[in-house]
Amino acid sequence: MSRQSAAVYRRRRLAVLLLVVLVLAAVGGGVWLAIAQPWAAPVQADRTPASDASALTTPSGSPSASPEASPEPSETPGIAACTPEDVTVTAVTDADTYPAEALPQLSILLANTGARDCTLNVGSSTQSFTVSSGDDVWWRSTDCQSESSDMIVTLAAGSSVPSASPVVWDRTRSSAETCEEQNRPRAPGGGASYHVAVSIGGFSSETPKQILLR
Repeated sequence: MSRQSAAVYRRRRLAVLLLVVLVLAAVGGGVWLAIAQPWAAPVQADRTPASDASALTTPSGSPSASPEASPEPSETPGIAACTPEDVTVTAVTDADTYPAEALPQLSILLANTGARDCTLNVGSSTQSFTVSSGDDVWWRSTDCQSESSDMIVTLAAGSSVPSASPVVWDRTRSSAETCEEQNRPRAPGGGASYHVAVSIGGFSSETPKQILLR
């Protein structure tokens, strides 16, 4: 009888340990979701969308949230959504001139120039980078974007927030039909001028950033 009791005890102990491991794994996943944000402080995430479906979008950028999802992606209870009067979007690059083979790194500077906090969807589903030469659009970040997501944040009044990770332009011409090709047309250098425009959360940069390719 004592052996059977010891075996039962061991089984119960293993079950408890397994439960602890599962709980830690779930907590660990939550921590990763909390810190894996594409924006630096002082922007802070307001909420987790109501379901996984409402947190993801299709490759085309159309939200896949269910009709019952509430509040709307650009709203948070008690804090109004950002308006054009609140937000300034600026295209940022890591250099003005790039020698041959150097790849431009493109970023966004998002500023709340208003007097109140406001909420904004800064997820990858709302971000776009465009590189043009005159009227010729050379590259769009959305052409080969495989997945996207929403992230609702509160943008503090008077704050300026840079994107944490730049997007790299490989100096080729993009299109949705050539994403897998290895020999896409290369952008001419030799001092050629290009302009970088960005948008996020439905707001676009007023003035494109000029860069030169050597």
